[in-house]
Amino acid sequence: MTITSINEKIQIQKEILWQHPLYEKVKTLDDLHKFLESHVYAVWDFMSLLKALQSKLTCTTTPWFASENPETRYLINEIVLAEESDLTLDGKRLSHFEMYVEAMQSCGANTAELNQFLQNVVNTKNVFIAIKQSNLHPNVKAFLDFTFRVIEEGKTHKIAAAFTFGREDLIPTMFTEILKNFQQNFPETDLSKLIYYFERHIELDADEHGPMAMQMITELCQDDEQKWKDVEEISITALEKRIQLWNAIEENILKKEMELI
Repeated sequence: MTITSINEKIQIQKEILWQHPLYEKVKTLDDLHKFLESHVYAVWDFMSLLKALQSKLTCTTTPWFASENPETRYLINEIVLAEESDLTLDGKRLSHFEMYVEAMQSCGANTAELNQFLQNVVNTKNVFIAIKQSNLHPNVKAFLDFTFRVIEEGKTHKIAAAFTFGREDLIPTMFTEILKNFQQNFPETDLSKLIYYFERHIELDADEHGPMAMQMITELCQDDEQKWKDVEEISITALEKRIQLWNAIEENILKKEMELI
C-alpha cells in the first residue's frame, strides 16, 4: 500500500468535505462567529496531535538520546517550528492556535466557552472528563474524543494518520473555500488577522507541511501492510469525524437562523 492508494480509499470522504454545504452557510458575521467558536477546537486538538508526534519521533526528555529515524525527526520538528511559533500579521511569534484565538477576538467571536473548557482540562487533569462535562455539540465532543483516543493509544503511525489525512491534507482546499466566502460576504468587517491565518495555513500546508506529513507516513509505515491498513482505517474515521464536525457547525448556524425568525 502507498500514499496514493490511501488517497484513493478516502476520496469519498474528501469529496463530501470539499462539497459540504457549510461553506455557503457562512453568510453573516454571526454565522462566522458560530463557525469559529466550534472550529477552534479542531485547531486546538490539532496542536495536541502535533506535539504527540514530536514526543514520539524526537527526544523531548533528558538525558538526550538520538531518536531512531533522523528523517521523521527532521520532518516533525520542521512542522512544529511553524505551527508552534509562526510569525503573526504584526510580527509577533505565536502558535497557530493562539493566532486563531486572536483572530476570533478581533472579529468579535466569543472565546469564553473555549477558555472555560481549557480551564476545565487543567482542573480535571483529564481531557476526556473535560470533553464529557462541556456543553459542546455532541459531534464536537466526538471529534475531540476520537483525537485524544488515538493519542492515548500511542501508536505513532495512527497519530500521524489522523494528523495527515484528517487534517493537513484537507486544510488548503477547505480553507480556500471558506476564505472565498469571507472576502465576498464581509467586505466591511476587519478580518485581516483571520484572513492572514487562513492564507498562512494554505501557504504552509500546500507547499510544505502537507508533503512533509505524507513523507512522514511513508517513513513510519515502510513495507508494513498492517500499519498501512491502520492508516487507512484511522484516516477514514478521522474524515468522518470531520464531516460530523462540519454538520454540527452547519446545524448551529441553522438553529440560530431559526431563532431569529
